[in-house]
Amino acid sequence: MTAPLLPPGRLGRSIFAVFAAVVAVFVLSLGVDVILHGLKVYPPWMQRMSDPLFALATSYRLVFNVFGGYVAGRLAPHAPMRHAMILAIVGLVLSLMGLAASIAKPDLGPLWYPLVLVLSAVPCAWLGGRLAERAIARKPA
Repeated sequence: MTAPLLPPGRLGRSIFAVFAAVVAVFVLSLGVDVILHGLKVYPPWMQRMSDPLFALATSYRLVFNVFGGYVAGRLAPHAPMRHAMILAIVGLVLSLMGLAASIAKPDLGPLWYPLVLVLSAVPCAWLGGRLAERAIARKPA
């Protein structure tokens, strides 16, 4: 009989850490989008935004992506950076899907927007994971 790869419960906690981070980034991003649409900063849904508004959306998405890496790392049962990098892969795949959609339908918005999200997925998650590692190292025993 071979030993399990992870102690009982660790795999579930690992999956939860990454899933919670994905949900946090999604809820925060969509939440700010909804608020900005409601305040009429953004045009109505399904109407194309101007480039400066896409820049605004990019700015808070970058911050939320760093936060997601932090959440994944802090909730991880072990190896916070590994969990942040798994989140980076998930973010990279989702961003690539957004880039493909933008290429297929150029009227959705400027191509630079999903491209920035693709290029920033790994660095943002890494930074969040690094912040989580530092917070864990400072935590009293």
